[in-house]
Amino acid sequence: MSNEDFARRFGLDGGEFFITAPAPCPYLKGKRERKIFSYLSGDGASSTNALLTRRGFRRSQNLIYLPACEACNACVPVRIVVDDFDLSRSRRRTLSRNADIIRRIKGPRATGEQFSMLRAYLDQRHGDGGMADMTVLDYASMVEETAVDTIIIEYRVKDEDTGEERLIGAALTDRLTDGLSMVYSFFEPEEDARSLGRFMILDHVSFARELGLPYVYLGYWVNGSDKMDYKKSFQPLEMLGPNGWTRMDRQTAPDSLRDAVSF
Repeated sequence: MSNEDFARRFGLDGGEFFITAPAPCPYLKGKRERKIFSYLSGDGASSTNALLTRRGFRRSQNLIYLPACEACNACVPVRIVVDDFDLSRSRRRTLSRNADIIRRIKGPRATGEQFSMLRAYLDQRHGDGGMADMTVLDYASMVEETAVDTIIIEYRVKDEDTGEERLIGAALTDRLTDGLSMVYSFFEPEEDARSLGRFMILDHVSFARELGLPYVYLGYWVNGSDKMDYKKSFQPLEMLGPNGWTRMDRQTAPDSLRDAVSF
């Protein structure tokens, strides 16, 4: 497919797309991944990001990409439907455990405090992952190399004695015309009992509702990947397929995932 054909397929006026060489898949053992990608730049970067996110793309720094693997379609874009999202008992328990958390909206600027927490998070939870060797400069690039409407949402708790705030979670998030896209989130591993990964998704639903936005984009649910299956617990979800965005039937989610909290 030529650049022109690919751009036309996704409703773009021009634009250059490239494809990566096959590489080991980070989610499914024994599989190889390829990605189609393009660069985000200029005044139209935010609108292009929003448009392509609705088409199933994901952003990383100033690149936006889409899986283009041969003989595999396990990566399924999913998004939470904000207006239909209800607070089950397990969701209410998660919010109650974290009622002391303060949300702070920051611009896309990396801090030493954020990186220290990220480093602890990676060392404890993803020591063999693709980001295991991330340096402070890598982190700064991940956060600050953006041509779109990006924020860092910090989650803090206040010390009752000193009044000082302590960072315990953070999410790199894009604001789109129709939702919030969670690019990457991480948290203080010593606060494991709070279920902070789950909490941050619930808070993004609340924040999207405050902003009047209909969706929270969670990226890809990867069929067969234990690391990505937690996303199916955030029903009601829509998934992107050949016929556009359709509701993911809750009955298709295994019982063990419908109230998953262990991530």
